[in-house]
Amino acid sequence: MDFAATVARQVAHFRTGATRSLDFRVAQLTRLQKALEKHEADLLAALHADLRKSAQDAYVSEIALVQGEICHALKHLRSWMKPRARRAPWLAWPSRGVTRPEPRGVALILGPWNYPVQLLLSPLVSALAAGNCTVLKSSEFASHTSQALGRLIRATFTEEYVTLVEGDREVAEALLRERFDTIFFTGSTAVGRAVMAAAARHLTPVTLELGGKCPCIVAGDAPIDITARRVVWGKFMNAGQTCVAPDFVLVDRRIHDDFLQSLQQAIREFYGPDPQKSPDYGRIINRRHFDRLAAHLTSGHIEHGGQHDASDLYIAPTILTGAPPDAPVMQEEIFGPILPVVGFENLDEALALLRDRPTPLALYLFTRDRSIQEHVLGATRSGGVCLNDTITHMLGQELPFGGSGESGMGAYHGKAGFDAFTHYRSVLTRSLALDPKMRYPPPKFSLDVMKRAMRFLLGG
Repeated sequence: MDFAATVARQVAHFRTGATRSLDFRVAQLTRLQKALEKHEADLLAALHADLRKSAQDAYVSEIALVQGEICHALKHLRSWMKPRARRAPWLAWPSRGVTRPEPRGVALILGPWNYPVQLLLSPLVSALAAGNCTVLKSSEFASHTSQALGRLIRATFTEEYVTLVEGDREVAEALLRERFDTIFFTGSTAVGRAVMAAAARHLTPVTLELGGKCPCIVAGDAPIDITARRVVWGKFMNAGQTCVAPDFVLVDRRIHDDFLQSLQQAIREFYGPDPQKSPDYGRIINRRHFDRLAAHLTSGHIEHGGQHDASDLYIAPTILTGAPPDAPVMQEEIFGPILPVVGFENLDEALALLRDRPTPLALYLFTRDRSIQEHVLGATRSGGVCLNDTITHMLGQELPFGGSGESGMGAYHGKAGFDAFTHYRSVLTRSLALDPKMRYPPPKFSLDVMKRAMRFLLGG
């Protein structure tokens, strides 16, 4: 598989300058906006086939979020593209400085399978808004959606501008051997390391949106029923296959038992007495992931759920207690509908459990107490934080979304996404009217005078 010709065509197209103008970028974003409307039924059917997503869930969590990114970019693109004045150095007086936002060139976007439309096309919106050509690689695990996305892209864009590549791991590895100007990857930490290593061969900048075990802390003053509903909503959407889903809950022991009851009640309210029959509950993506998750069910006491059906790739929403700290379910990212719940005596005990873990993509805290909020914010690290809710911190365009450490690097959504695919080029323009000779050799002042002058001019 040789993608050199594909990349070469995009490089040649980018060098014509066709993608740089505001009018062109607006036109292409509008084309994508209309294509999503035209192909909506095709995408919804594909998402149901791959992940058993209901039409409502698929539209809200996939298509609507991409449309929101497009609308936001169209509204703000003119201002994002403007050069920004910057203070020029005194030593270059008289002069002026600006930063010019310029497209990086040809971008590679590698998408995952869990939200295969949103997590491939939202970065594409940012790449197009920034004026880049783009190669997309969809996930082979969500094969129906990959094919539907291929039809959408081919019907909407020319191949030298945007192209979508389908295929397995070998295809992704072949793409990564090519020279791109920037790479955007969403997926696991392990694969993120491989992407970064491949990018290093060409010194290509990367944005990595990874994952990790996102903790949820429930303080003793949290309203139990509301907290339980919001945790269940964030955990079990898409059958737990969400990179920012609460991975485990640390709950104040004073409310531990009541909280468990409320979690179970919320599951019944959302998905009925038999979630396998609920049209609103998804399925595991494939048998390999199903088997991995099924093995976790033996790691503790099942408080609720635990039913599973390999023929249907179904695992019930499950609450676990008593999982040993060294069990895989407490050490590895679960990425499925299993929620371990652990009680703590005091907040410092809960924070100690998090201290030596890798930095997660998200951290959740439920409490009304501002002092607790500040204490937790100061004592923890994470890509993002959501207080008194789950997931919603990543839904808007004004809050940059991204990880830190093993949960990723870089951010996107809204202006942050534009920035991820943009190089800010500094330009200083010096006047030719004056040319003081004091900076030229031989020196005109003693070293002592020069030191005082430089400290003044450089702000020291």
